[in-house]
Amino acid sequence: MDSPAPAEDTSTTRIVARSSMMDWIRACGLAGVRIDKEELRRRLLMPQHLRLAMLDSIRKQDVDGGDHHFLSRSSDGIPIPESPMVVFINSRSGGRHGPVLKERLQQLISEEQVFDLFDVKPHEFVRYGLACLEKWANNGDISAKETRQNIRVVVAGGDGTVGWVLGCLGELHQKGRDPVPPVAVIPLGTGNDLSRSFGWGGSFPFAWRSAIKKTLHQATTGPICRLDSWHLVVQVPGGEVSDPPHSLKATEECHLDQTLEIEGNVPDKLNCYEGVFYNYFSIGMDAQVAYGFHHLRNEKPYLAQGPISNKIIYSGYSCTQGWFLTPCISDPSLRGLKNILRIHIKRARCSEWEQIPVPKSVRAIVALNLHNYGSGRNPWGKLKPDYLEKRGFVEAHADDGLLEIFGLKQGWHASFVMFELITAKHIAQASSIRLEIRGGEWKDVFMQMDGEPWKQPMSQEHSTFVEIKRVPYQSLMISRE
Repeated sequence: MDSPAPAEDTSTTRIVARSSMMDWIRACGLAGVRIDKEELRRRLLMPQHLRLAMLDSIRKQDVDGGDHHFLSRSSDGIPIPESPMVVFINSRSGGRHGPVLKERLQQLISEEQVFDLFDVKPHEFVRYGLACLEKWANNGDISAKETRQNIRVVVAGGDGTVGWVLGCLGELHQKGRDPVPPVAVIPLGTGNDLSRSFGWGGSFPFAWRSAIKKTLHQATTGPICRLDSWHLVVQVPGGEVSDPPHSLKATEECHLDQTLEIEGNVPDKLNCYEGVFYNYFSIGMDAQVAYGFHHLRNEKPYLAQGPISNKIIYSGYSCTQGWFLTPCISDPSLRGLKNILRIHIKRARCSEWEQIPVPKSVRAIVALNLHNYGSGRNPWGKLKPDYLEKRGFVEAHADDGLLEIFGLKQGWHASFVMFELITAKHIAQASSIRLEIRGGEWKDVFMQMDGEPWKQPMSQEHSTFVEIKRVPYQSLMISRE
């Protein structure tokens, strides 16, 4: 066993992982206080001229596109909501419930405040919708000013959808357009680890019609928590990333930390990619399984019709990829990441890079930001104080500026970790990470961040570098606790 048993639970104000079913039973309060529909709508509904002006600005992709709604309105008797809200919904998530949920949300709030992500993208809302409110707030419109000041966002979708919205809202930080709206979640994905971490549950509720009103109510009253996000840079010698995920974008320049020198020759041609993740980055066998499952689901979508079927297929697929049998049948040079990987880290409150050893038996390495991984599991574990002190660790939180780095061995070890019978192989806690990957006998290595996997071609002559640093600002999440 790689670490001591988890410590006993203690009272804390931090968000902790809980089972998705208990989340919904406790938080939704299916037999709890009744939420009045009209009262809820009064608290959420924006004045008509604001709704229409925002929507026209977004459709025309012009901040001035909705000006006529302000010029033609009457200035008397327009109510200003206590908690104005917009909802982004991935209507293709949640199985057959997606379109019905969208319609229900529009009934509870308004059609103009519920955006289908296939029609309105989050960056369009930020650049045109919010900018429209800001413009008229600066012109002295009180309703626009208070709505912009108090607006909150709900995202109905999986972790990838939530990350997409958070990333677009990050533009507000970069341009000093405060305040940044906080985000609540209606979980429609498969893993929903980001949703679980802030108390919104891990699955779509069975009694969703009654639960959705309580979700909107709690999104208006829930406390605001902070969430670290992490900037990732991939520097590839010569070749390109094969089928890069949505979250990984090509960039012309690589900005690796110059205080850590690169050993050996640097190739003349480099390709660079960058992205942001909120939950985890991983390299190795777990990413390979995710990559294969992702392509299987795209080729045969009829096999994956919802979260439960996805998990069953994923579990079965992982058994066919060699995680359980490879140690017995493969060449030794292909078994562990130690053969191709070098890791440097910066520890907490330390500016110097330090090389750390890669455990010999590890076949997947994960850098984790949240308590939840793999549909609500906590592979790092809740560790006892004496073990934390012995290893030089601190208690893990989503806003502590640190990533927990752990390893998974063969499939049996990973299975025991996922069932939380043991914890993962603890490697380090770090505020920055640099991975250097050299091919050797490996032709490809698999990586993923926040559930989006890709296949990385390897070079035998030059190293591929992955560098991870904390984004200087934090995202704002609404807690259901």
